Amino acid sequence: MAEADVVREFPDEPITQERLQADLRALGLEPGMVVCVHTSLRRMGWVCGGAVTLIRALQEAVRSFGTIVMPTHSGDYSDPQVWENPPVPRSWWQTIRDTMPAFDPEITPTRGVGRVPELFRTFPDVVRSSHPQVSFAAWGEQAIEIVGDHALEFGLGDTSPLARLYDADASVALLGAGFETNTSFHLAEYRAQYASKERVVLGAPVLVEGHRRWKSFTDINYAADDFAEIGRAFLKSHKQEVRQRRVGNAASYLFPVRAAVDFAERWMHTHRR
Repeated sequence: MAEADVVREFPDEPITQERLQADLRALGLEPGMVVCVHTSLRRMGWVCGGAVTLIRALQEAVRSFGTIVMPTHSGDYSDPQVWENPPVPRSWWQTIRDTMPAFDPEITPTRGVGRVPELFRTFPDVVRSSHPQVSFAAWGEQAIEIVGDHALEFGLGDTSPLARLYDADASVALLGAGFETNTSFHLAEYRAQYASKERVVLGAPVLVEGHRRWKSFTDINYAADDFAEIGRAFLKSHKQEVRQRRVGNAASYLFPVRAAVDFAERWMHTHRR
């Protein structure tokens, strides 16, 4: 949606940082909270200052003794053999594997996660995990503890920042974003038992002792096709644990990571084949 379209859709007033801070407090964000944030900035209306304003509002909501985490994924740092959006000619594959720059948490851009995480990763005192495809960035007291030791294999599993969020009894904030974006459901995929789950071999360019290497590693064939359906079922069964408010003009949710992951694990065991 273009900026002019946002102005036309939400003509009443611009959304200020003060407004966002009040809305985040009403949603349930508190100082000291550990929260994994997913956003859709355009659904909030015209935010004065854009992504900068939203990030600062989040920081004011949880303060420096809280922790904000966002997915900063870079799925294009992967084997071109599996690329679909867009695919590239087979004759290109080896050249890409040989020459793609190594993942660098400081400079490698995000892909497909939106403007807010892309800006957030560059903010002062934000640290980013080292996974070349499914990194997370964090700011605040527990930032290093959550993203500092992100294993290459099984990148969204029990050795990932998602598991550290689960251990920290963190919350998830969906700010205009739908449950289809809720990365914590991926942790449930690793823990759930279902027949279609398979191990796959992935690849990415990484730094090994300061040198670029193409590294192969093992993961599972995770997917998010049913995350929206899982989210609807979770909302229905956990009404007391989910806070719902508007942040700006965007329907938003706040809920515990543990409750969401545990529910999704049971749902996948029952419904996935």
